[in-house]
Amino acid sequence: MKSVLETADWIVLGVYLLALIAVAIWVVLQKNKNTEDYFLAGRNVGWFVIGASIFASNIGSEHVVGLAGTGAESGMPMAHYELHAWIVLLLGWLFLPFYIRSGAFTMPEFLEKRFDSRSRWFLSIFSLVGYVITKVSVTIYAGGIVVSELLGIPFWYGAIGIVLFTGLYTIVGGMKAVIYTETLQTVILILGSVIITFLGLEAVGGWSQLQETVRATSPEHFNMWRPMTDPDFPWTGLLFGGTVVGIWYWCTDQYIVQRTLAANNITVGRRGAIFGAYLKILPIFIFLIPGIIAYALDQQGVIQLGRADEAFPTLVKALLPVGLKGLVAGGLMAALMSSLASVFNSCSTIFTIDIYKKLRPQETEKKLLNIGRIATAIVVVLGIIWIPIMEKIGGGVMYQYLQSVQSYIAPPITAVFVLGILWKRVNSKAAIVTLFSGLVVAALRIGAELHYTGEIGHYKATGEHIGSGLAYQFAAINFANMAIFMCLFSVIICVAVSLATQAPNYAKIQGLAFGTLSEEEKQLSKDSFNWIDVVLSVLLVAVVIAILTYFTG
Repeated sequence: MKSVLETADWIVLGVYLLALIAVAIWVVLQKNKNTEDYFLAGRNVGWFVIGASIFASNIGSEHVVGLAGTGAESGMPMAHYELHAWIVLLLGWLFLPFYIRSGAFTMPEFLEKRFDSRSRWFLSIFSLVGYVITKVSVTIYAGGIVVSELLGIPFWYGAIGIVLFTGLYTIVGGMKAVIYTETLQTVILILGSVIITFLGLEAVGGWSQLQETVRATSPEHFNMWRPMTDPDFPWTGLLFGGTVVGIWYWCTDQYIVQRTLAANNITVGRRGAIFGAYLKILPIFIFLIPGIIAYALDQQGVIQLGRADEAFPTLVKALLPVGLKGLVAGGLMAALMSSLASVFNSCSTIFTIDIYKKLRPQETEKKLLNIGRIATAIVVVLGIIWIPIMEKIGGGVMYQYLQSVQSYIAPPITAVFVLGILWKRVNSKAAIVTLFSGLVVAALRIGAELHYTGEIGHYKATGEHIGSGLAYQFAAINFANMAIFMCLFSVIICVAVSLATQAPNYAKIQGLAFGTLSEEEKQLSKDSFNWIDVVLSVLLVAVVIAILTYFTG
């Protein structure tokens, strides 16, 4: 396999990697004195770094590969998930004040403070398993595609190399190393992807020509709003089901929230979330649109597109001049490394704080730091073990696959966090019953979907149902619509159990839910923002609405 990079590209790529190493060494030399330093960067990170880290953590190579692949395969519908920028605002305005007020390191720890230890144990174990099976494995798989395409080396050589490199600076430097290297990676990733979008539009003949070429063979490619009956992208599921998944991912998942917890106060954390929300809009234009460009260039005969997930690497090979290929290769590797570093650090934090420290509360800070490093190393090893498994995954469009899995695990967690903050009456019994009930329904749904794979595939291809019965109907519900039904089910369970059992001790949950805030806490919340924060947030919502309105056909 021959590398598409030439000497100048390798020099550019080498300079980027050296800069990354320099940042990591600078952070490591500052030393981590305690667990707050190691897991939350000493709670002393600025809003720009927080926002950049939120973006870099979210935009992994599964976005670069999978979102571009979805753009080539299906067009604009999955842009709904990228317009969750407004949900990132929810993190800053609604959730973050309660998290910071609680003093929690992790989301499971917050659940224990709001409910009890059962909820903490559930979310700790559930998160660790979920991270290894979805985030680590999918990120490595996507990264393997990128590395093998660009560097001309076997899939798993490059993947293992980057996993080890990323794991090393994450183990040694902790959250500081992750969050500051991600700031550099964000700049490189955005710069490289903007260049590929610009050159792609130039190659296809401009925006008007792109629309004309694509609509000639796929009239619905630019339409984000598909009918409710669409088997793949019903607008109801993408708008409402996507919101359920978005609140879980952006507002309750350790992977993202940990970045904002690194702020030393609510104001800085919120501004980091607002900045991250603006960056979140970019993937539509720097990943999804390039996927559509790849589809158009394939139709024009300029490039030959194989699998949809190869859209972005194919564009890099076909369009970029010498030197720029190295920059974009660095950006793609940045996407892989930033996501891996984030998940490594989040797994380490949850294991050390929520499991190990819970079992051994008397351990010294030094011992906990070492346990955190060992936990990171274990996740690195598990990630490598997953490489040959993920290499065998083929055919499907990865980004869509990832969203479907998340649609089943998100609803109960979303319901418990949202209701727990909005309604002080929710108690610990309601929380744990809701979490377990949601897990059972998710398992049943995945089992039914696997059982009826052939029938569901036939329905999506032809629009004709060949399956029958209640179990088939349950399996055939679109994944995004399923998130709506599961969330409604979880809300009903949570409310019913809360009302049927004893109210919580409101003194114990002081400041952790609306209705328990003191006058002083209410005043501090009011003092934590100014008119600029409000205007920027309203403007972002207006931009989201404008994009939703533009792509209607």
